[in-house]
Amino acid sequence: MNNNIQEKIKCRCKWCNLNNPKYIKYHDEEWGVPEYNDSVLFELLILESFQAGLSWECVLNKREYFREAFDDFEIEKNCEYKEDKVNELMENINIIRNRRKINATINNAKIFRLIQKEYGSFSDYIWGFTEKKIIYEYDKTSSQLSDKISDDLKKRGMKFVGTTIIYAYLQAIGIIYSHDEECFLRKEKKINL
Repeated sequence: MNNNIQEKIKCRCKWCNLNNPKYIKYHDEEWGVPEYNDSVLFELLILESFQAGLSWECVLNKREYFREAFDDFEIEKNCEYKEDKVNELMENINIIRNRRKINATINNAKIFRLIQKEYGSFSDYIWGFTEKKIIYEYDKTSSQLSDKISDDLKKRGMKFVGTTIIYAYLQAIGIIYSHDEECFLRKEKKINL
């Protein structure tokens, strides 16, 4: 049996579109893996905010275009964007062109940078909510933890960081481990929730 067929018959989380190689790769190699790198944490936070009202698959399919358009999500560069850059992004047909989300990215980059200065890293801030522990749960779209982090980020001035977006973010960066019971990744880790 060739590798492509073997990959397709692996049982994965029900949300993973098996007809989309990018989605399979994201599910298998990235989603739910503990992430501590601030650059990646920033990128995923921004991408999750663009997902609001859309599907994650839509955002994931445009991820490389987002990276190019947003200077590889370099925080310092994103903090310095002015109206001319916003207008340039609004003209970019390869990304999600939503002025409020683009402006939120600039705003959130500045707050992300402030959090880094306050805590030493954004990783220390976000993982501090669970004392660096992973929470194992599934079939949820929000929790007390996502409520708490969402509220804190909003108080700091971030936009597009509601509890559902933050819950998805926490799943993506591995703070919340949510692979379905049938998923081969959960079975490989022998996790019983």
